[in-house]
Amino acid sequence: LGLLVLVHEAGHFFSARAVGMSPRRFYIGFPPALVKVKRKGIEYGIGAIPLGGYVKIPGMHRPAPSDLETFFGPALAEAPQLLAPLERLKRKFEEGDMEGARPLLSELEQALEETSVSNGARKAARRGLNELKDGLGGDAYWRQRTWKKVLVIFAGPGTNLLFAIVIFAALFVVGSGGYRLGFSLKGDAPVVDSVIADPAAEILKPGDRILRINGESVRSSGDVPSLIEKS
Repeated sequence: LGLLVLVHEAGHFFSARAVGMSPRRFYIGFPPALVKVKRKGIEYGIGAIPLGGYVKIPGMHRPAPSDLETFFGPALAEAPQLLAPLERLKRKFEEGDMEGARPLLSELEQALEETSVSNGARKAARRGLNELKDGLGGDAYWRQRTWKKVLVIFAGPGTNLLFAIVIFAALFVVGSGGYRLGFSLKGDAPVVDSVIADPAAEILKPGDRILRINGESVRSSGDVPSLIEKS
């Protein structure tokens, strides 16, 4: 399961990077993190709960006024002075002015730093600041052209599908020859060396010489698989 998740999330991850969306996180498993490292702005980690994983792509949805209520509600309840910068930012979101919202987000961040609130409220507010920064960034998912968004979303299951094809192709190659036929042959002669699996075991025994297949004469061991495959 962990391998399939890794393949799936890798599809999202590499396709997002290819079209200019810089993922913020690439995790296998769910938090808390057992190990994590940050390289080139991307946090890689392995979670303690090995039931899935995720890639964090910035700005999956357009910033909305409701985001402010969700992330900054606890801080606002403790520090009413945050109301003014929150309302100014909320107005920009309602107007759809994302460029004008950027300086106001910095203003809100400064106001939060100068305000005394509980650790829980501050943690939620900082998470909100990070989410909104991602949402207002140039590489945000919601800002991209439709084909890029479709590509990144499809890349996860698409990579799993490709992985399945590769695995079955490898099994086909590895399982070719005697195993696929259910018996093996002695050298170049069409003589059975050993019988590996049913239904061949019901018909053939070691030492049997194969004379004809579907009425066609067999001269060497190389004729056997090709004549069977033609049938």
